Amino acid sequence: MAQALSMLLDELASGRVRVIDLTQPLSNDTPVIPLPPQYTQTPIPSIKVHSRYDPGAPFAYSNVLEIGEHTGTHFDAPIHWVTGKDLPENACDTIAPHRFVGPACVLDYARESAADPDFLVTPDHILAWERMHGRIPKASWVLLRSDWSKRTGDAFLNMADDGPHTPGWLPETSRLLAYERDVLGVGVETVGTDAGQAGRFDPPYSNHSIMHGAGKFGLASLRNLDQLPATGAIVIAAPLKIVRGSGSPARVLALAPN
Repeated sequence: MAQALSMLLDELASGRVRVIDLTQPLSNDTPVIPLPPQYTQTPIPSIKVHSRYDPGAPFAYSNVLEIGEHTGTHFDAPIHWVTGKDLPENACDTIAPHRFVGPACVLDYARESAADPDFLVTPDHILAWERMHGRIPKASWVLLRSDWSKRTGDAFLNMADDGPHTPGWLPETSRLLAYERDVLGVGVETVGTDAGQAGRFDPPYSNHSIMHGAGKFGLASLRNLDQLPATGAIVIAAPLKIVRGSGSPARVLALAPN
């Protein structure tokens, strides 16, 4: 095992394996997920200077953060959804850390998402991907490449009178991945792991409901998925160890062959 870790360090030093940052910058301008008006809204992130080499702290610079757990590039724990609230080890501080690391399976539907902002991954899409790349391994991260992270401003949330329009997963697809493939979870480039119109699905917000009910995770607001191969990369997605945390902003990294 020590030899394997030493080899990994050599591969990183040589550039044959590179570290790809899948994380969006976090700032006061980071968009938050819009909820229907009857629900409590996530606060806009606030990052304020606490001290900056001033008389109160002449040697230090620090900020104060006021931010929702599910803001920016973030991790969703099972306790985040009512379906996962009673599961064991369901919060950020109790999930076994080895479950933050797994192989990445990247589904490239950027072209389809550009043509249809309400594009949904179906079970047939999963089966077609597997015919090309092999069966999705157990305990893997399944990442939906939509190139949505390249959008800026209003185009990112893509709000209309009937709510947001962003790509995502059919309920049947979430069930297949959670129960038949036993994945760690799914990741997306959009503001949340459900499609923009998923409030109208059965069940509502079906990816959250199904994945978290099965003890699985979610990653949202990813970027640079276009730099990952369909298979062969490893994703490391660790949330802050918040006691009873339902999620957390995260620095999501991938190790990929160069």
